Amino acid sequence: MAPKRQARPGAGAPTPRLRSTDIARLAGVSVSAVSLAVNGRPGLSEETRRRILDVADELNWRPHRAASALKGASSDVAGIVIARPARTLGVEPFFAHFLSGLQSRLSGQGIATQLLIVEDTAAQTAVYRRWAAEHRVDGLVLLDLEVDDPRPQLVADLGIPAVTLGSCGNRMPLTSVWVDDHAAMADILRYLSSLGHRHIGHVSGITSFQHTRRRFEAIRDVRTVLGTEVDSIPTDFSDAQGAAATRRLLRADPRCTAIVYDSDVMAVAGLGVATEMGLAVPGDLSLVSFDDSVLTTMAHPPVTALTRDTFALGTLTATELLRVMADDPEPRATQAPTPRLIVRGSTAPPALRPRGDGA
Repeated sequence: MAPKRQARPGAGAPTPRLRSTDIARLAGVSVSAVSLAVNGRPGLSEETRRRILDVADELNWRPHRAASALKGASSDVAGIVIARPARTLGVEPFFAHFLSGLQSRLSGQGIATQLLIVEDTAAQTAVYRRWAAEHRVDGLVLLDLEVDDPRPQLVADLGIPAVTLGSCGNRMPLTSVWVDDHAAMADILRYLSSLGHRHIGHVSGITSFQHTRRRFEAIRDVRTVLGTEVDSIPTDFSDAQGAAATRRLLRADPRCTAIVYDSDVMAVAGLGVATEMGLAVPGDLSLVSFDDSVLTTMAHPPVTALTRDTFALGTLTATELLRVMADDPEPRATQAPTPRLIVRGSTAPPALRPRGDGA
């Protein structure tokens, strides 16, 4: 027998301000249980499911997309909210390949992708809350996790099935797909050290991102062992800031003999700056990109880079999202393959000349 519920003013009339949290409270269940019930997913007893749906029917509560789900229809929208400058994303091959892989896997299940670009994390959380209230999406993919990021817990509390790209395998309230950025950066530094480079520049991405911090940690962990100095300059991943950081590094005294870039776009921009300043690559300066793409292979010389199947990373993330959207909400961490270093024409041993000429 269903537990006695408190009287609800206006029962049977439309109540547009009601949210899934209200239904959960009145039915005496969790928000995630409401999500399972209204989307017709397994994981609940028939008695609990019926109690939740009775409350929703009594209040004439029909989430934006769950109205059809109450009749047995399947989910059909996955949401992604990205907080980066739109101009940066417009030239970033990583996101194009990742999203292509993600959508290719979701399309097979009849699920579309809704993408929104905002200014910052606060704007992202506002979108998540609005989408949850309106039941605009049936699942989420969270990108660019920050240190002490509030979004995973918020999304878990909102009861939206979701997967994060990141988290380094640490336990989280959401399922995650992660790449070992620490090991990848350490591989780059060991390679450059083996060539004889002892003064290395690093043009990093946004320092609040967890994957950027893991790259910094790798630098800290191996530079003493390798006997190298590494000077890092943060950027927003754009070609303009990548070029500006390159000029700063190349005007320093002593000047670095190699530079590592956190993205392929910045690496190609840095190659242009080196040429502009009259430095030969790799004769005077070696360049390495953390990401690989057609940009690095078409450059002259082609750029040494960490390569990975970004399309496959997108399909792996989509597979995990489909799992949590279906019937397995238990959080787990899935590690993607670590990027491997592909040596091309942009790296060589440092020239045997005095350093400190300050180009």
